[in-house]
Amino acid sequence: MAELSFSKDELIVSKTDTKGKITYGNDIFYKLSGYTEKELIGSPHNIIRHPDMPKVIFKLLWVYLQSGREIHAYVVNRAKNGDYYWVFANVTPSYDESGRVIGYYSVRRAPEKEALDIIKPLYKKLVKIENSSGVAASEEYIGEIISKNGGRYDKLILSI
Repeated sequence: MAELSFSKDELIVSKTDTKGKITYGNDIFYKLSGYTEKELIGSPHNIIRHPDMPKVIFKLLWVYLQSGREIHAYVVNRAKNGDYYWVFANVTPSYDESGRVIGYYSVRRAPEKEALDIIKPLYKKLVKIENSSGVAASEEYIGEIISKNGGRYDKLILSI
């Protein structure tokens, strides 16, 4: 499968409800994913999840979001035809007028090659751990890395 790319000037935007079902996507989101708007609206966002993406990263993502915090993460997504593309994502909760979380808003940009040189081997190791020993072991492994690098996942990711 081919690696897709997009311009540093382009932002991939999508919104989901609180269950992770897509409620909005911009044109570049549809273009890279290979899905039409009709195919994606109402579908779970994990429709574009790549099998090389560690489950523990999404576990961390949900912990952050459900606590009302934004999160940054490097993510590899899979297009409908099997091609893939890397993004540097910022995901934030969306609130209504009364302060209740009503969904999530994600803006993704093209990642720097130097960052991916660090992330790709880390993710490969996390997936290997998950496949042999489970997500809890993967969480322990990344937890050790996080504790050695400031104690917070967001600080670690933003330092790369």
